Amino acid sequence: MVEEEVNVDVEIKSPASKFHMFIGRLQHLPKATRYVQGCDLLEGDWGMVGSIVLWKLLFDGEARLSKDRIEAIDFEKKVIQWRVLEGPLKTQYNSVLKTMKLSPNQGGPGSMVNWNVKYERIDHEKVAHPERLLQFLVEVTKEVDGYLLSEE
Repeated sequence: MVEEEVNVDVEIKSPASKFHMFIGRLQHLPKATRYVQGCDLLEGDWGMVGSIVLWKLLFDGEARLSKDRIEAIDFEKKVIQWRVLEGPLKTQYNSVLKTMKLSPNQGGPGSMVNWNVKYERIDHEKVAHPERLLQFLVEVTKEVDGYLLSEE
C-alpha cells in the first residue's frame, strides 16, 4: 500500500508555547471547542507518549468516537503526533497519523500551526483523501486559539 499525506497551515494569534502546552493537556480541550465533546484517558498518563485517549467528537454534525495513541511529543520543537487506533477513519484508512507542529511567527505576534496527516487508503478508487479531516483540524485549532485568547 502507498502512504500519502496532506497538510494545512493555520495562523493563530496565541503564542506557540501557550498553544502547545494547552494541547498537551488534552483533558481540557472540551472546554475550548465544541468539536471535542469529551475525552477519556484509557491508558497511560495525560499528555504522555503511549497514552491512549478515547475522543468524543462532533464531526460534520454527528457524534463520533475515535481512539488515538500519542506517538510522540517534543516540547522543545512543539510537535505532537497521534495515531488513530479505532473509529470511523479506520473503516477507510489502514493507518492515520496526525502531526501538529507549532512555529512562532517571525517578527510578529502569533504562531503558525501546521497539521500533517499521513494515511494509507484501504481502497484508492473508493476512498477520498482526508480533506474533511484537515478542515476539522483547522476548525478545532481556531476555536482553541479563540479560547486561549479569551483567557488573557
